[in-house]
Amino acid sequence: MAQDIETMSVNAIRVLSADAIQKANSGHPGLPLGVAPMAYELWAHKLHINPKNPKWENRDRFVLSGGHGSMLLYSLLHLFGFGLQKEDLMNFRQLGSLTPGHPEYGHTVGIEATTGPLGAGISMAVGMAAAEKHLAAVFNKPSYEVVNHRTYVIAGDGDMMEGISSEALSLAGTWNLTKLTVLYDSNNISIEGNTDIAFREDVAKRAEAFGFKTLLVDDGNDLAKISAALDQAAADDTAPYFITVKTTIGFGCPAKQGTASAHGEPLGADNVKAMKETLGWPSEEPFYVPEEVYAHYKELSDGKQAAEDAWNALFAEYRAKFPEMAELWDRYHSDADIEKLSQDAGYYAKAEKAEATRASSGAVINYMKDHIANLFGGSADLAPSNKTDMKGEAFFSAETPAGRNIHFGVRELAMGGIANGMLLHGGLRTYVGTFFVFSDYLKPMARLSALMKIPQIFVLTHDSIGVGEDGPTHEPIEQLAMLRSIPNMEVIRPCDRTETEGAWMAALQSKDHPTALILTRQNLAQLPGSDAEKVKLGAYITDDCEGTPDVIVIATGSEVSLAVEAKKALAAKGDSRKIRVVSMPNMEAFEKQSAEYRESVLPNSCRKRVAVEALSDFGWGKYVGLDGKTVSMHSFGASGKAELLFEHFGITAENVVKTIESL
Repeated sequence: MAQDIETMSVNAIRVLSADAIQKANSGHPGLPLGVAPMAYELWAHKLHINPKNPKWENRDRFVLSGGHGSMLLYSLLHLFGFGLQKEDLMNFRQLGSLTPGHPEYGHTVGIEATTGPLGAGISMAVGMAAAEKHLAAVFNKPSYEVVNHRTYVIAGDGDMMEGISSEALSLAGTWNLTKLTVLYDSNNISIEGNTDIAFREDVAKRAEAFGFKTLLVDDGNDLAKISAALDQAAADDTAPYFITVKTTIGFGCPAKQGTASAHGEPLGADNVKAMKETLGWPSEEPFYVPEEVYAHYKELSDGKQAAEDAWNALFAEYRAKFPEMAELWDRYHSDADIEKLSQDAGYYAKAEKAEATRASSGAVINYMKDHIANLFGGSADLAPSNKTDMKGEAFFSAETPAGRNIHFGVRELAMGGIANGMLLHGGLRTYVGTFFVFSDYLKPMARLSALMKIPQIFVLTHDSIGVGEDGPTHEPIEQLAMLRSIPNMEVIRPCDRTETEGAWMAALQSKDHPTALILTRQNLAQLPGSDAEKVKLGAYITDDCEGTPDVIVIATGSEVSLAVEAKKALAAKGDSRKIRVVSMPNMEAFEKQSAEYRESVLPNSCRKRVAVEALSDFGWGKYVGLDGKTVSMHSFGASGKAELLFEHFGITAENVVKTIESL
């Protein structure tokens, strides 16, 4: 019996996915085989995208949160004409291919977000929907809804088990992100077996409690039911939607469907053959797709141009009728404001007295807000302590979507993922804040920022034992080394207001990496040798000696002043050693400088070196060498007044002096 073209088109996704995974002898066939119908229906008939212009600003966003099912996405990108060739599918999971094991943003055209850590995709989809809501509130005018698109995310049982999904969905409901639709691939199977072994709650009721309207599609192969649910969600602008779609993992493979073994291993050649027979596929040839199926997908793909054409015409009218808004749009979608700010002398204001670098950062944020139109950020319920709020600006919410401040609540992990989604959406320059010690909660999403090469900004305050009475649970020790170990992340620990200004500018000017700003709770002196421009070099001489130094003291943040004091104390004692003090706010940036510059700051001929930092000394070995020493933390902190803690743990100018003398 001949199949209709839509059934064949759904099965093309299944066949290509199974063949690619079998050829690679690696991958996850269960999700693509089970989810193919809902993905097809969404992409074919609902999703406003244009394969000829994958970056069209008003496109709908689609995120596959279960990134292990990447062949579903690659098959769709191939069939809809995004540029992936059949040869790319045949190279699935191979070194250098455009089809890596999990989808990678910026690597493969059409991928909106890097996914794989389960639940992360949900949080980024929430961020994209929040960005749409905010930008719509800023730019839309009556009859000119130039920002009007939806965000769809397909997520499975594993995504729903991860805590980040609850954090993110809770905020989505709180913010009433009515353009967000979650498609829950509910197949009741995890790697270890039936989900009943560890996962028995009613997920739809959980979503309803978060503020979603919920629907159930009881047959994941019924395109009509899937279509009706998607239409209902799109037609209702009162709430986000959570659609549970009951699917069968590994559908179509008789020996595997509905079992845990379908999840994460190739079906096997015999089972692939049996699957094709069961599905009524016309050929056993690997990667075979009938020409009529390709023609159908081309017709669908070509038909998507109309939506962008209509938007382009609308936006041309908008630009003519609202020239001031068009100018603002251009500012939001370029770096013009940042480059203008970098030349603004008012930005580089000198502080008149000692202040915490968290306060310095707050002053910078509140200067930037008037010069960077699309600055958008907030904190994990710590804005008064982080100094991350923009004074006089409203908070983003269901009621005030144009607000530029964000209440993330006590949700560091989802905050990072949501902010990544906002940044991936485009049109916004985002930052998030929390206490430095809680970067442990934030780290997985910071790692994704670095992997995706997006310029997210993390404001991390209360950076050492200077936290004081809150004690060791709140005093970061190993977190700085942890963040520095993330490839493609720059970690900046400024020593005063001037370096904080330089740190923020370096973060803003980044195009391809995230930045963590590590800031103090306690007041720091303003150092005469600090230089905002030189922060971008990573390290520079802040207090030099004549000629070649005998000793180099390298410090960051609050400890730079200790290094300067120690040098003065040695001179007062009549010590004749020539000492150079180097501020190293950004190790990663220093490593990117030329060998000549690095030698000019840290000459190899000077082997007597001391590093001073009130955190773990892990990572300092490459700068102090075998002959050098560190003044640092080698244990957790304690509860007490900050000044007493620094003395107790030996993070003092006196100890720096003793360490220099001991070399």
